[in-house]
Amino acid sequence: MSAVPELIARRAFPRYQQLATNTLHNRSEDKKTMAFPSVPTVSPAVQQDKTPSTHAVGAPTALEVPGTPASALDVYTGDPNFMTSLARGLIVIQAFSQATPQMTISQLSVKTGLSRAAVRRCLYTLTKLGFAGAEDGSRYSLRPRLLTLSQTYTTSNSLSNAAQPILERMSATLRESFSVATLDGDDIVYIARTVGTRVMAVDLHIGSRLPAYCTSMGRVLLAYLPSEDLEAYLARAILTPHTTRTITTVDKLRLALRNVRRNGYALVDQELEVGLRSLAVPVYSPSGRVTATVNLSGNAPRMPVYDMQTRFLPYLRNAAIELAAFLR
Repeated sequence: MSAVPELIARRAFPRYQQLATNTLHNRSEDKKTMAFPSVPTVSPAVQQDKTPSTHAVGAPTALEVPGTPASALDVYTGDPNFMTSLARGLIVIQAFSQATPQMTISQLSVKTGLSRAAVRRCLYTLTKLGFAGAEDGSRYSLRPRLLTLSQTYTTSNSLSNAAQPILERMSATLRESFSVATLDGDDIVYIARTVGTRVMAVDLHIGSRLPAYCTSMGRVLLAYLPSEDLEAYLARAILTPHTTRTITTVDKLRLALRNVRRNGYALVDQELEVGLRSLAVPVYSPSGRVTATVNLSGNAPRMPVYDMQTRFLPYLRNAAIELAAFLR
């Protein structure tokens, strides 16, 4: 079985897009993959032992349960410009998923590591603003108004706006699936996508996330990182095998990234999912940095590597040049 469904609901970026994605798609997510740094789960008993407390700027933070999304806020202790209440609200929003579309205050408290009082205040505010609600008075869920946040991002992002018609034109001509993505942390996030033919076991959409190391778009974005950023990524990356073809060592990944820079494109053959082959090229900003990537995904048996390199690569490169013009 493909591991892809477990990878879709990663840490959110762009933040607005992922919040709306939770409402539209409610994909299953691991408790480790919240909007803040990965943390292990804790038992309800541990949660109950902690009591919330407020603190002055510079004082030690007492943010609920250690080892939870809430405890990740501790790194901002003493920062007078950091809005802890806003961060807590975002943690609550991103706790909802396909597996848990409705939750009580107690369940949210356990899942997030926030105190019940903090969760209650967050839900009260979100409900008053129309972003959440509870039909039965106790089990809360997100509301469609969150979609306005997604719209704000997509309509204000020039690259996302410019990419969609370009991808649709290529998809209409070639009858294939095309995407544009950017890098967020260790993942790629889709900012535009068209589907010519269904090539993956799970549907991908704007806001979906996939690991960078085993995807063609991710390889492009990693290959053109500044050297210090790439080394930091390689030092922390966990290269989980998704198929027998997945690169799982830093040395092999480093070699693959060097090949991407030399060739000017990345071709990944069934490393994320069996039967999926993809090709990606960089999109350059006016400063010369690679800020995005455009790719083609296809079914491996009907899309030979040679065809991808000779027939489809020129289309992708032309699209990348066209997109780069919108970054000026």
